[in-house]
Amino acid sequence: MSFLKNIFGSDEAPKQQESKINWENLTDLNQLGEIIFNSNEKPAVIFKHSTRCSISRMALKQFESEFALQDIVTPYFLDLLNYREISNEIANRFNVYHESPQILLIKDGKAVYDASHSDIDAERLKEFV
Repeated sequence: MSFLKNIFGSDEAPKQQESKINWENLTDLNQLGEIIFNSNEKPAVIFKHSTRCSISRMALKQFESEFALQDIVTPYFLDLLNYREISNEIANRFNVYHESPQILLIKDGKAVYDASHSDIDAERLKEFV
């Protein structure tokens, strides 16, 4: 089983020691209000991840390896399988179509950029910060 886990990964959310990104876990609807308010001072990135999807896992690993905005944006991780209602509210509040995997950049209370699947690119994200 560890052979398959090494190839395909596991269903677990990323652990902070495994990632160079210091993720804030998005687990409560009230956090969306905080993200909107705080994005007036410091933009936020929300990564919506399906822990059972290999495409999502690959996009997450690629994003984490390229991400270099830790001091410029606050990164939030959403396990959308466990917190689907938050994902739905993100679609409503920011007027974006729900996808997985997906990233959104929240700046001045609005989603100024979103991308999904193979379009998730940490370098492209820099253009909108």
